[in-house]
Amino acid sequence: MQPANWSLAPGSPQWYQCAMITLHEIDKFYGRQDVLKKASLQVGPGDRIGLVGPNGAGKSTILNLILGKLEPDGGSVFRAKNLRLGYLPQDLIQLTGQTVLELAMDTGERLSEVEAELEAVHHALAQGPDTDELEELLARQGQLQTIFEMLGGYDLKARAEKVLGGLGFKEELFNQDVSVLSGGWLMRAALARILLSAPDMILLDEPTNHLDLESMLWLEGQLAQSPASLLLVSHDRVFLDKVVNRIVEVDLGRLYTYGGNYSDYLNQRETRIKAQWSAYYAQQERIKEIQNFIDRNRSNAARGKQVQGRIKMLDKMEMVEPPQTHEELSLELPKAERSAKVVVELEDVTQSYGGDPVYTGLNFKVQRGDRLALLGRNGEGKSTLLKLLAGLTPPGKGRRLVGGRVKMGVFSQHALEDLNPDNDVLSELASVVGLMAISRLRSVLGCFLFPGDEVFKKVSVLSGGEKSRLVLAKLFMQAPNVLLLDEPTNHLDIRGRQVLEDALRKFDGTIVLVSHERHLINAVANKTAYVAGGRVETFPGTYDDFMRLWKNRLKGQEAELGEQPEPSASPNGKTQAKGGKKNVSQKRAEAEARNALYKKMKPLKDEFAAVESKVEKTTERLDELTALLVDPEVYADSSRFQKLSMEHARTKDKLEKLTSRWEELAIELEEAGL
Repeated sequence: MQPANWSLAPGSPQWYQCAMITLHEIDKFYGRQDVLKKASLQVGPGDRIGLVGPNGAGKSTILNLILGKLEPDGGSVFRAKNLRLGYLPQDLIQLTGQTVLELAMDTGERLSEVEAELEAVHHALAQGPDTDELEELLARQGQLQTIFEMLGGYDLKARAEKVLGGLGFKEELFNQDVSVLSGGWLMRAALARILLSAPDMILLDEPTNHLDLESMLWLEGQLAQSPASLLLVSHDRVFLDKVVNRIVEVDLGRLYTYGGNYSDYLNQRETRIKAQWSAYYAQQERIKEIQNFIDRNRSNAARGKQVQGRIKMLDKMEMVEPPQTHEELSLELPKAERSAKVVVELEDVTQSYGGDPVYTGLNFKVQRGDRLALLGRNGEGKSTLLKLLAGLTPPGKGRRLVGGRVKMGVFSQHALEDLNPDNDVLSELASVVGLMAISRLRSVLGCFLFPGDEVFKKVSVLSGGEKSRLVLAKLFMQAPNVLLLDEPTNHLDIRGRQVLEDALRKFDGTIVLVSHERHLINAVANKTAYVAGGRVETFPGTYDDFMRLWKNRLKGQEAELGEQPEPSASPNGKTQAKGGKKNVSQKRAEAEARNALYKKMKPLKDEFAAVESKVEKTTERLDELTALLVDPEVYADSSRFQKLSMEHARTKDKLEKLTSRWEELAIELEEAGL
């Protein structure tokens, strides 16, 4: 039972009219594997779709069908006329012969064609044409200049520099050849080109893999402001929550569409599965009743016609399939031995990378029970700090001290290369745990998404995500009491990330984590450390706590720029003796100050009351919508269910914005003493 993905009838003329892309009942198979089965999807103006599902489910196949790189084995793909697509692949691309700025400004043939023709017209005008030709050239020049301006030709360089800066490029890199860039930075440059080319529709395949948190926040803002439609493949749950307004789930060859962001999808998916189970059980009960009637009356000639009618009824019945659900996993980790209070410490450490100093005189300490996330831009030294703590890189100067009873487990991308390609998955795990029952090993591997015969797969044929999960399984089963993890979610799909998150929550040791996965940091961390300019500053709490503290600090710095009166000074600047009487001018000055404060704060108090009222009303409406969405009768009406789902997503987003504004106003009023 698949919920309707749109309110118009599939295949109708109106259904295609407003669509940019339409996939209609697509079948696609590789060998004997059905990747897509009767899959339909429509992308229209304003759609911002997150495409989710396990690795290998068919997400990249859908992108390639849209791009025309693949042809369907059944069904049809429709594209709007003159549709301009911007596509960022997941795989690294090879480019050379351009500077970084030139690559970003290379926004397609149209702009360069217009610019070339404009230069030709200018050249022709300089030759002194006759009157008739002059008029034609001047008219064409005006047309071309208008088109050139519409395509952003006059301010393209400035916009390109701004976009590159937002993606983390330093100005000195703008004129470097792209061949000097690493794969991750090359992907950023290609992303800048897409954003500047202003396509009708943007296709992004895991765009956050090579972004630090600051660049990710910047990209979220850009995509939110872009008028282009968006189809995004991502395993970053927070990024999906911030950017998309629809989720399309690819599961066992079928597509399921949900209104709202990723969090809304989780709630609606649970509702859909419950409704589908209800429909399945109801149909099975009905089938049982019909079959019982047939069995009881098969030999009764008087009821032969009724029996035949029931048989035809069963033959024509559209079967409701039971929902495909994933098995709930429960992972039992070895208990970590209690370490010394100070786990690892860096004393007066100086470290360089490629001749450039990263840290000078760094003092840093990790204590037992810390669950520390390292934050900061790429290239500021997060991975270097992790390697120093792990002992993988000796300090250039200074000392690294390790506490007693410390057993470290380190995860890095290099750990994937250390797997033995000749082993199968089961043997590879067994190589680090000594004597352990096969059933126990298989149970652990099942929790890391290697069920059944998957444990006999050779390491050499594993995908990047599978290798990451195997390395993590090996790491946890060695019972460390300190985990040092460098981007452990790379290559993991959402379910794999959930497995890691659950394992880290249950881990009773110390954690130091480098990750751009905000959901993971919020779930695991009790401290954050911001790495910038060779300094490491520690903050209590999760990523969200860090962001609040950081914003408050910036506000505080802005406030300190103004002159602050001494606590004992009166509003007119004259010092008042403690306990002394106030003269007339002092009283007048204080009254004027109170009036000024009242005039300043009254609009804030009025807005606070208005926002508070809106929060209450919006909360009530959200509760009403939530109750409606879990009603099976509502779910049975696909059109109504979709409309309510979209309203639920809009209402939830509105409530979040109202609550955020309410908190800001409350802080301002509190700081003013009101």
